Amino acid sequence: MNSVIRIFLVISLMPLGLLMAQDSRVKVSEQTFTKPAAWKSEKTASKMRAAQFSVPGKEGEEAAVCVFFYFGPGNGGGAQANLQRWVGQFAEDPKPQFKVEDAKVGETPVAFLFANGTFMDGPPFGGAKVPKKNYGMAAAVLGTKPGYIFVKMTGPQAVVDAAKADFKKMIESALK
Repeated sequence: MNSVIRIFLVISLMPLGLLMAQDSRVKVSEQTFTKPAAWKSEKTASKMRAAQFSVPGKEGEEAAVCVFFYFGPGNGGGAQANLQRWVGQFAEDPKPQFKVEDAKVGETPVAFLFANGTFMDGPPFGGAKVPKKNYGMAAAVLGTKPGYIFVKMTGPQAVVDAAKADFKKMIESALK
């Protein structure tokens, strides 16, 4: 009887395990990214977003949000235009700090942006903005075929800083 129950459990839990394995990966355009285990998939907040994750901080700390955008071949602008726009999402006072890292993962060029300061949260093209002090951003523009993929994580600076290594690993997971 014990072996019958064991077999039943193994068979009945197989689809759940397969679903969980699929949930750890997200396909954007032609690339499949492996999300960090602690990050949670969320329903996208707009039709412009290809995928969205919640990035938890320490207990009681506000989570960061990581979003993917893909607009198709030739759309969405290039790396420099997006990096400049993203830096512009921070208030000028106090002056934000930012660093751009150009990399190549496999054959794919990637431009990373790491920034912190007062993030002006709100709709991307107009509308009311809410200042979020001590916020961080980790972003990447992937020069993928057939078109660019844009990935941006924003949230409390401590959460974003703690998640930077996982962010880079997730980007690299789709390009190797």
